[in-house]
Amino acid sequence: MPRDNAANQLNEFKKTQKGTERLTTAHGCPLSDKLNSLTVGARGPILLQDIQLLDEMAHFDRERIPERVVHAKGAGAFGYLEITHDITKYTKAKLFSEIGKRTPLVVRCSTVGGESGSSDTARDPRGFAVKFYTEDGNWDLVGNNTPVFFIRDPILFPSFIHTQKRNPVTHLKDADMFWDFITLRPESTHQVSFLFSGRGTPDGYRHMNGYGSHTFKLVNDKGEAVYCKFHYKTDQGIKNLSAKRADELCGSDPDYAIRDLYNAICSGNYPSYTMYIQVMTLQEAEKCKFNPFDLTKVWPHAEFPLMPVGRLVLDRNPKSYFAEVEQLAFSPANLVPGIEPSPDKMLQARLFAYNDTHRHRLGANFTQIPVNCPYRARVKNYQRDGPMTVDSNQECAPNYYPNSFSGPCDCKSFGESKFTVQGDVTRYNSEDEDNFTQAGIFYKKVLNEEERHDLVENIANHLINAQEFLQERAIKNFSQACPEYGAGIRTVLNKLKSQAASKNTSISAAAASNAKL
Repeated sequence: MPRDNAANQLNEFKKTQKGTERLTTAHGCPLSDKLNSLTVGARGPILLQDIQLLDEMAHFDRERIPERVVHAKGAGAFGYLEITHDITKYTKAKLFSEIGKRTPLVVRCSTVGGESGSSDTARDPRGFAVKFYTEDGNWDLVGNNTPVFFIRDPILFPSFIHTQKRNPVTHLKDADMFWDFITLRPESTHQVSFLFSGRGTPDGYRHMNGYGSHTFKLVNDKGEAVYCKFHYKTDQGIKNLSAKRADELCGSDPDYAIRDLYNAICSGNYPSYTMYIQVMTLQEAEKCKFNPFDLTKVWPHAEFPLMPVGRLVLDRNPKSYFAEVEQLAFSPANLVPGIEPSPDKMLQARLFAYNDTHRHRLGANFTQIPVNCPYRARVKNYQRDGPMTVDSNQECAPNYYPNSFSGPCDCKSFGESKFTVQGDVTRYNSEDEDNFTQAGIFYKKVLNEEERHDLVENIANHLINAQEFLQERAIKNFSQACPEYGAGIRTVLNKLKSQAASKNTSISAAAASNAKL
């Protein structure tokens, strides 16, 4: 297909290069490995000494001012979680302490890649973030409307998001950027399949599921731990927009999802979601045939069934969008006793990145903003001053520790659970793990025939805008998930190319005829 100058920007750059330049850090140090984080063992946690990763993430967090780098546009609503089932054998977290208990919360649903003024119905994952105001402090469960993600190593996250944003030269969305990265990272095949299915264009925020996505650790009052995944299933039922309808709404009502959620709550039609958990013992995790901390994988429900926990209800709209949604700040690092991180690499990086970006976007005292304040717990620490200190600044209490003047003391009973890690410290290559089995299961067993047809149509209609070598690489990846999957995409691509060629021939013939006249 003919390509204009903007579409060919990367090719033009490539022509100017005499060779591949050496990759370095911001201070000029050569990099040996740009694709893998520094971890303790292949499945172990990331080290704080991975300066390359931290520098990459810290710089990435400061690329947009003042808009959120990702999830820039979203809708917020307030409500509560009511516990309906007992899970205290797994966790001592107080919000789960008894059936019937209600914990206030705020939810923000959002698109991911678009700017603040972008359309709500664009094909994109949807964020689903929940802040629970518990008596032990705020717990933030920050996930999406899909149970998996595009990558498993956070060192790739800034590059991935760059490909979902705009070409830095043309300031246009670039299919070459998108498909180049996606096809070079085959672990993305599973999430890309979700994205181009109907779930990539949900009918507003009321008709989609939410997932904590990451693996977490639950700890009970005996100190016993299990791994866990969190799910929210919409009680309104899954409902998606067709590609055609989503495109129409992009032009006619780009704020469709925000409007739909606000109007539903305003009319008393309160959206609700049933909360579930999946549980995996530490012993099962050690023997698991796949890496249970891999964010590109789901835990099969047949092996790790969903257990109901409670009902999440949204019953109040924000009083001020700026005060209660734009300034709303979530962080996976906001955990409470009974809920802890796992060795999930993506989660480990997010523990740093979210608070870091909030300090940049909202200031060092962003937790003093009312919507972020842990108002059901008393904050007592040794942090003082800084821009926008709007509370009492802890008044007369000492600002150093230890001290002899009745300052707050640490609570040994709330310590994290103990665990052992071992392994050689290096940058383990995670690219060659099983990238296709679950994507194939999604295509063959989760989707019905009509949904499979729509999926290949949606992929082909986007992929047609990328260069042919990228199309071939994409087909190869999808074919490894399922031969029928890749073949279907190739068939639709060939059809689109044929139609374009016929159209160009007709235009050329018409132009020649007009020239004779």
